[in-house]
Amino acid sequence: MTLAAHYQMFGHYNAWANGRLYEAAAALSTEQYRADRGAFFKSVHGTLNHLLVTDRVWMHRFTGEGGAPDRLDAILFESFTELRAVREAEDQRIIDFVDRLDDGRIAGTIRYRRVSTPEQFEQQMAPALAHWFNHQTHHRGQVHAILTGLVGKAPELDLLIFQRLSGLSAA
Repeated sequence: MTLAAHYQMFGHYNAWANGRLYEAAAALSTEQYRADRGAFFKSVHGTLNHLLVTDRVWMHRFTGEGGAPDRLDAILFESFTELRAVREAEDQRIIDFVDRLDDGRIAGTIRYRRVSTPEQFEQQMAPALAHWFNHQTHHRGQVHAILTGLVGKAPELDLLIFQRLSGLSAA
């Protein structure tokens, strides 16, 4: 598998996992969805917004396009319905971006500023992409834990399941 194919797989996995997570979150009551459950961004609502914030920040870094929020805890959308629709659109934007990547671009670098400080960084693209997809998984795991605590179960989000369902695990 080429590096480009590797990150393309993660882009498609990201959309699949988000879809499953949002489907489960849609079944929560408003109180459950917004309750502070001790996660870093407090609630399912706060964590799902954080994931959208950081995806927009990283997509701006990678492409120079789109808005980049200036706070990691920003609540971009109060309505779950609107947040879900925008999430789906952002996932498609991510897929479109990674599907256009080639190994040459991945071997390059990006320059960006942190959200929380004025420091400028230059970083190789491949480790930045790896961090980005790992960060998404990290916070989806927090939502998964909250869902499990609230309703006793959460959808399976394992990459291996996605690979099996999409035919990527076939020899």
